[in-house]
Amino acid sequence: MSRLEDILRQSVAALRAHKLRAILTIVGLMMGVATLITVMTIVQGANSYVENKIANLGTDVFQIAKTPFVVTDWDLVIKGLRFKRIEWDDVRAVAERCRACQMVGASATASVHVRYRDKELQDINLLGHTANMADIDTRTLDLGRYFSDSEDQQLASVCIIGQTLVDEFFGGANPIGQIVRVNNKEFRVIGTMERIGSVLGQEQDNFMIVPLRVYLHLMGTRSSLTINVKTAGGKAFDQAMDQARLAVRARRHLQPGQEDDFFIGTKESYISLWRSISGAFFAVFLMVSSISAVVGGIVIMNVMLVSVTERTKEIGVRRALGATERDIRRQFLMESVLQCILGGAAGIIGGFVVALALRQFTSFPASVQTWVAILGLVLSSGIGLFFGIYPAMRAARLDPVVALRSE
Repeated sequence: MSRLEDILRQSVAALRAHKLRAILTIVGLMMGVATLITVMTIVQGANSYVENKIANLGTDVFQIAKTPFVVTDWDLVIKGLRFKRIEWDDVRAVAERCRACQMVGASATASVHVRYRDKELQDINLLGHTANMADIDTRTLDLGRYFSDSEDQQLASVCIIGQTLVDEFFGGANPIGQIVRVNNKEFRVIGTMERIGSVLGQEQDNFMIVPLRVYLHLMGTRSSLTINVKTAGGKAFDQAMDQARLAVRARRHLQPGQEDDFFIGTKESYISLWRSISGAFFAVFLMVSSISAVVGGIVIMNVMLVSVTERTKEIGVRRALGATERDIRRQFLMESVLQCILGGAAGIIGGFVVALALRQFTSFPASVQTWVAILGLVLSSGIGLFFGIYPAMRAARLDPVVALRSE
């Protein structure tokens, strides 16, 4: 019986003898694996990025608002618009009655135009925050400071801006102390936030934060607030959510059995929606990649069948010299697997290169992980084994006498 190294040497020699056929086979499989690797790295990177950034919430924070945080049903949005707005009394009720809540803050948001000298930016998110939102929100200060509770109480016209405003208004200059305008009201910049970036093309740095009471004075006191609650995490998180929910229900005199006329959102709410969306896209791309890989496998099987036909006399000579059916079967399987491993390795490298290029030159995130590369190799090897079995068995079952007589 031939040794494994002999079979490997013979398989390599056979592939070298038919270079063009082997290269075309490898390229075909490489495209399928490269597509799969690219999609998986992008999806994994996007999931990680969304978990860290998109909701601006920690795992120990939840929110209460008038309208739903995650929109999956338009009827639910219409229903939410009919609910009572969240007011200061609701915020105070949660702060007073929620013992498991470490910190209770409030926020509100609107879209405005912001001007600096002769420059103007449209559709900037104006955020009104209580001072303690500095410890609840996950955004991180880059320069300057957050406003204090006394500045909020005294309606101080101060603001913190995102990196979009920093870039567009000030370029490389220090924005601290500069004056920007919203609806003809002047605000002094006291801080800037670290760059967040964009999520699938959606800019996350086009915002401006002002004290909440200033926001209400500017945008109207009938604006609905969002209650932001920070907890100790773990079991305290669920306890705090229950206590806050009961506090708002009691404030609104809701009877047992009546539905909540408000919505509670957590980081997991955003992440679960994103995962359902990305999962659907991933399933489609996976199906396309799988079809490509299967087509590559069928090509390999056909090429190997042609190879069996062309090498019939060689098989007869080897059988006459003592090679067993198992030896012949193992050689053809080895040739098939070698082509698939080479194609898979090339596909993995190509997929990672494409993913890294997308991360470098576009807003698409990508996460290169070792298990993805291992999966690519396992997939390509499996294709080689599966689609190489039939040609290998056909070669092994050739009658030696008939094979020797072939031309």
